[in-house]
Parts: sequence; structure tokens; C-alpha cells
Amino acid sequence: MKRNFGSTILVLIGFALYVGSIATAHAQQCSVATVAGKFGFTATGSLLPPTGPVLIAAVGNTTIKLDGTVSGTEARNVGGGFANETLTGTWSVNRDCTGTLTAEVFQAGVLVRTSVLSLVFDGNGRELRAVQQSLTLPDGSTLPAVITFEARKVIDSNELN
Repeated sequence: MKRNFGSTILVLIGFALYVGSIATAHAQQCSVATVAGKFGFTATGSLLPPTGPVLIAAVGNTTIKLDGTVSGTEARNVGGGFANETLTGTWSVNRDCTGTLTAEVFQAGVLVRTSVLSLVFDGNGRELRAVQQSLTLPDGSTLPAVITFEARKVIDSNELN
């Protein structure tokens, strides 16, 4: 029994190209309209001051708006110290679903830090993951931090008032 390996290889290559083209056509693409909305989030990690690591944890919600602004609240614990905070800032998203968020964070109306996050949206814009890129204190000094965020959309932008 003779096999024609040439035609078998051509069929396999054709099938692989077909599957690849379907995957490319269905690849997630993001825009402001597809990812904007209200998200609930958790954050965990460590601040790294010269005196040694300090654990952090937070939960909150943030509204990522169509106009490129963001606002929200969080309850956070840093090294055992609890505080409620508010945040405002700006954000952007790229077609590949990566983005950046810059937020000024306040306690009782007083600026306590500016955070820059690197973002990745997935789940068709319904989920968000982020990592702290930088943390700047009000005096302009920076504090090393290793903090990650996970968020899930709870309200689409078209449902916001």
C-alpha cells in the first residue's frame, strides 16, 4: 500500500492555515466602547520601603468611562492599617486589549499617592488584570511596589447613568 505523503502534507498545511485564519478573525480586539463600564476589583501585593516589605490588600469598584476618565472607591489595608479611599484619573486602551490607567488616590480629600497601572482586558472586555507600574507619593518620591489587580465588569458602559 502506497501513501502519497505530498498530498497529505498539503491537506494538513491547508487545514492549519484555515484554522489559523479563523483564530485570527476571532481574536479579541478592544476599544473604549467594548471595555468601558463599572468594575469590581481586588488588589494584593507588597510595598517595598527601605525598612522591608509591607503587605497590602484592597477591594473596590471603579468606573472606566467612555471619555477616558476613571473614578472609584476602595477599602484598603496596608500593613494592618485600614483606610477608605477615592480615586480619579485617566485611562486608555489599545486594540490588542492592553492599556494604562493613571489614578490619583485620596483619603478624606487629601492626595496620598498617584498610581500608574499596566492593564490587560480579556473575556471580551469583561475582565481586567493589572500590575502596578509606579507609585508616586505627593512629595514626588516613588515607592517600589509589587501589586496586582483582578477585576470583573459588573455594569456595561451603556447601562451607566
